[in-house]
Amino acid sequence: MFTLEIECDPDDRDLLIAELWEQGSAGIIELDALRVRAFFDDAVNRDALLQLFPSAALRPVEDRDWVEAARDLLQPMEVGSRFYLVPAWRDDPAPAGRLRIAVNPGLAFGTGVHETTRLCMEALEELVQPGMAVLDVGTGSGILAQAARLLGAAKTYACDIDAMAIKIAGHGFVGSVDAVAGASADLVVANINPRTIVRLAPDLLRVLKPAGMLLASGFEAQEVAQVQAALPPARAIRRKGDWALIIAASCC
Repeated sequence: MFTLEIECDPDDRDLLIAELWEQGSAGIIELDALRVRAFFDDAVNRDALLQLFPSAALRPVEDRDWVEAARDLLQPMEVGSRFYLVPAWRDDPAPAGRLRIAVNPGLAFGTGVHETTRLCMEALEELVQPGMAVLDVGTGSGILAQAARLLGAAKTYACDIDAMAIKIAGHGFVGSVDAVAGASADLVVANINPRTIVRLAPDLLRVLKPAGMLLASGFEAQEVAQVQAALPPARAIRRKGDWALIIAASCC
């Protein structure tokens, strides 16, 4: 077995991880915000991988079950007051009063570990009411759409421009919010990045019903002003570590 250690921009990390899985990785560890380590069996073509990832550092590893070791690092976790996230290969039941979500860490953005995902899930706990229609823009792993369903949303819609993300999520369509009918969602959640939120802002607001709410996240606290300038006045701005969430209401 050998590993590839790759540095990448945080905005590109999840696409990189998805590509590593596509290339046959046996396991992936996120070392920090800028580095991932992917494990490969010796039968995988090293030269081909290095052509795809020319900046990668290739290293042999000692003979041990690294996949199992990587999985052992990932434990169930509580998010907010309602959710219990469990790696897909574990069968841990949810504690009383919590909603269980199985996640496959590393496959797409949105496993619950990142601060912005937790901010969005905590806000969904407060805002989703039974019977609501919820749209998840840039759904990634689909965790936020799934959370909304578990909280009682009658309809959940999800979209992502990455076909792999939609395949992983198992729900939604390949595309973006511009394909969604106007005034069709009671609540929209967009956990993406500041540039995309600013660009999509007119459509994010267009698809909201009167008195609908928008949850915008995926950016750092220092980028709040940039995002806020494209949205109606914030009902609330929440922070977790260096990351932020804006809650805004429909213009109408």
